[in-house]
Amino acid sequence: MGTTRKLIVEVVDARGLLPKDGHGTSSPYVVVDFYGQRRRTRTVHRNLNPAWNELLEFNVGAPSDVFGDTLELDVCHDRNVGPTRRNNFLGRIRLSSSQFVRKGEEALMYFPLEKKSFFSWIQGEIGLKIYYVNNEPAVSPVNPPPEAGDPPAESVVVEPPTKVEADDIVALDKKQEKEAEKSDAAKEESSSDPPNYEQSAPPPESAEATTSPTVAAEPEVAPPPSANVDGVEEKPKEPELVPPTATPQPQSQSQSQDEPTMPAEMVASSVASDSVPDVRLAGFADARRVPLSRQTTSESFIGDPTDRIPNERKSYDLVEKMHYLFVKVVKARSLPTNGTPVVKISASNCHVRSKPARKTTLFEWDQTFAFGRESPESMSTVEVSVWDPPASLSLQDSASSPADVAGMSFLGGICFDVTEIPIRDPPDSPLAPQWYRLEGGGAHNGDLMLATWVGTQADEAFPDSWKTDTVGSVNSKSKVYLSPKLWYLRATVIEAQDIIVSSLTASKELSFQVRAQLGFQVLKSKPSVSRNGSLPLWNEDFIFVASEPFGFDDHLIMSLENRVVKGTAVLGVVRIPLTTIERRVDDRKVVSRWFSLEDSLDGEKKAYKGRIHLRLCFDGGYHVMDEASHVSSDYRPTARQLWKPHVGTVELGIIGCKSLIPMKTINGKGITDAYAVAKYGPKWVRTRTVSDSMDPRWNEQYTWRVYDPCTVLTLGVFDTSGVHEIETRSKEQPQKQEQKHDFRIGKIRIRISTLQAGRVYRNTYPLLLLCPTGVRHMGEIELAVRLIPSIPTVDLCHVYTQPALPPMHHIKPLGVVQQEMLRNTASKIVAAHLSRSEPPLPREVVLYMLDANLHAFSMRKIRANWLRIVNVLTCLVDVARWVEDKRTWKNPTATLLVHALLVMLVWFPDLILPTLSFYVFVIGAWNYRFRPRDPQPFLDSKLSLAELTDRDELDEEFDTVPSTRSGEVVRARYDKLRAIGARVQSVLGDVAAQGERVQALVTWRDPRATGVFIGLCLVVAVVLYVVPSKMVGMALGFYYLRHPMFRDRMPSPALNFFRRLPSLSDRMM
Repeated sequence: MGTTRKLIVEVVDARGLLPKDGHGTSSPYVVVDFYGQRRRTRTVHRNLNPAWNELLEFNVGAPSDVFGDTLELDVCHDRNVGPTRRNNFLGRIRLSSSQFVRKGEEALMYFPLEKKSFFSWIQGEIGLKIYYVNNEPAVSPVNPPPEAGDPPAESVVVEPPTKVEADDIVALDKKQEKEAEKSDAAKEESSSDPPNYEQSAPPPESAEATTSPTVAAEPEVAPPPSANVDGVEEKPKEPELVPPTATPQPQSQSQSQDEPTMPAEMVASSVASDSVPDVRLAGFADARRVPLSRQTTSESFIGDPTDRIPNERKSYDLVEKMHYLFVKVVKARSLPTNGTPVVKISASNCHVRSKPARKTTLFEWDQTFAFGRESPESMSTVEVSVWDPPASLSLQDSASSPADVAGMSFLGGICFDVTEIPIRDPPDSPLAPQWYRLEGGGAHNGDLMLATWVGTQADEAFPDSWKTDTVGSVNSKSKVYLSPKLWYLRATVIEAQDIIVSSLTASKELSFQVRAQLGFQVLKSKPSVSRNGSLPLWNEDFIFVASEPFGFDDHLIMSLENRVVKGTAVLGVVRIPLTTIERRVDDRKVVSRWFSLEDSLDGEKKAYKGRIHLRLCFDGGYHVMDEASHVSSDYRPTARQLWKPHVGTVELGIIGCKSLIPMKTINGKGITDAYAVAKYGPKWVRTRTVSDSMDPRWNEQYTWRVYDPCTVLTLGVFDTSGVHEIETRSKEQPQKQEQKHDFRIGKIRIRISTLQAGRVYRNTYPLLLLCPTGVRHMGEIELAVRLIPSIPTVDLCHVYTQPALPPMHHIKPLGVVQQEMLRNTASKIVAAHLSRSEPPLPREVVLYMLDANLHAFSMRKIRANWLRIVNVLTCLVDVARWVEDKRTWKNPTATLLVHALLVMLVWFPDLILPTLSFYVFVIGAWNYRFRPRDPQPFLDSKLSLAELTDRDELDEEFDTVPSTRSGEVVRARYDKLRAIGARVQSVLGDVAAQGERVQALVTWRDPRATGVFIGLCLVVAVVLYVVPSKMVGMALGFYYLRHPMFRDRMPSPALNFFRRLPSLSDRMM
């Protein structure tokens, strides 16, 4: 039996409401409408900041055309309390069901009240908690025994409606339409007045006495499909049960107490809502079955529920179709053996053997094999044979040689002509297996059930089938992974009291320190010195990264330590379960709590050691970064209530690689077992592993939802070590095998904002890998990518004006160093989570995709970043060079035109900004011809200076911290770093000296220079007061552009004067 899903709306309070009673106050109440149901809170008398703290419950049904998924909330002033004006509307909000979360993820959110019309005057906000709950219905017997004293219920057979009753139904529909039109005129009055729900409910006596067909067909508000009018889930109508009676039977007293009656608010909502209610006739109850709800798993904690629905296109329109011959072996019967037979399949040059059969009443395999067909002529026949292995052959021996059937007994076989095998496309239904009589061998009457067809990689059986290009490895299948949902846990340590210090560590001056630990994360507070028994104070924030789901064993451990001469002494420990910590989505202050400190020893008896004052909360308003900000694939906050609708979808087709180099050696042969991993947002995808191929072809297509166009999709190619055993390269220890790690082949990044809408980009990109020996060209990868916007272009451009990070990053920002530490922690948590999946995504693969070591020290990156700065400043250098050319009269015609432009801009200064804007437009339009036609996702080795870096610098870049190199190498690198630091020091000193010279103009460090400067400033002020500024500007322009024959080659007097000003360099030690 399925569960009943309900929506809980907790109306907490409101702030800053508008006065409506004429005395500066209001008496507000709240009316909430959802899915044709209406609920109302109590009235808070004369309060502009009311607090209700009421729970309103709504039934949740399937999507309906009549009832939408929008929750409408109106705040109104109660007219029955004191004098009031006619308009008592205080504000409203409308929320989509996509913003609601399940129980346990809810948080108090304040929504600003909106206007009903353009001329409304509304102010204030309302605080709500909205979440879903699943109620398990009570299991009751199908036919309960009758109560003592109650007459047995008679079974009444429901007959079809007669023609007169059908005419009554049509007339009733027309009558309801007229009543709905009349109710629209009085909708505002009915929504603003507090409805009297007690009077709207019919008396029970009249309901029991009513038996006429017309009254029985009276309409009422249809509840959601998953619940009946009483708010209890409807049981599916079974055929063997007796149908319900057409005439309502009087309920017994016990039944009326156990089963809740229909709330009157649900009846009243049909009058005030615009939706047309369903007409439900007695005796014609809806017999639709209620879909069973899915059990909540760890995947329920992953962000958007729509991301858990497979949304890959089944047409595979971005990739090439790969044809496969599918053979599905189901079971066999009448085989002359009592063992565990196996099935051998031979197609072209490929031979494969199935797993041993499961012995039930039949011999069962239920295994599918997919044989690649490069061309229709690649194979002509398929042979399927059944073999009986001897009892002495173990399962391990049979698995080591899957194609060898030596020593087995032949039981029979079948041969198929490939040209006669049917072709199946994914829209077609699966091909039904058939029984085939085995020929030859000892099975004279044996039959084998199997199915054969020709399909593509879009076939439903393809993901779980044995494939010829994957060698049948379990870890070779394509999989989709989801990152765990990450939270920032903020722990504020305020103070401690009643601290019990042992006599061994007691002194007049104590130094207390708080140590906080969550998993492998450990943080310590600053020492707080307590003198003469004063209380220690900290007021310090700790921020941790926590991942859902939170278990009962997940605790935040806070320990109070006393720092003594010999070390630290733990005074008390408190363990706080993560499930008890409050969640918030904004910067509101969470209520602090006192926690008792207990003895650090693990035992049944806990001694009281004092108490500590803490403020704990999960900050859902932040985006927990696991990637660098400039290559991030997601900027959404943790709390799903703050998510915005997606702006489109991006589709990626991973076609294949070309010319890969061998990554390992197996039996003297260099091979590569390549697979690709793509990451965007919380969704990771992994293609199947193509074994022993330098040109692997995957042709797999995946889809992601895009919430921000300025994000990056990352794709990496790796070589797995899980398919084959790696042959050792060590001559000293030939029997020792290398540690199994997946090797990197290359990585590319695709920025979503560089893609045009609806266009398919299919290109081949180089795979480059930076190694300690230099840059290696590992091969090429062929991709197809497409962006499909789901919103208009204007709205998509409006996204560029919004902040990328959530508001909490700007309201209460985190430090750069702290955010980088949290990012490294989040990367380790994600890597540990995905490495525990099945099949696992290796830790080194996840850290490489997330660029965990992005900010490691590198001399190569320092030079590359400096050249990037120089390249950015090149435009300014070009402008200065152009001005210098005009100033030196290299082209007299151009210089004269510049003089004319100067005169026009000086006499008409209003044209300066329009001229600059038009000039920028011309530059952009001119560069449109040279725009990149295709995205450039590959890593640029020239920009990174990877090809011009010597091996010593690369070895230093790949060195760990602390260094593992010899002392001489470390000393040489240190001396080199000191030389570079000396040059940087000189540059910083020169920049500081220029700034100090500017300050010396008015600080009278050089009295003569300062006197000359301020005197000159007085002369300039007088001249500018007398002479028009246009004349001065034109004179200065002509003086600057004067002919070289009127210039001196020596520096100008102003520059000489500035260079002679004193600085503080002479006072440096």
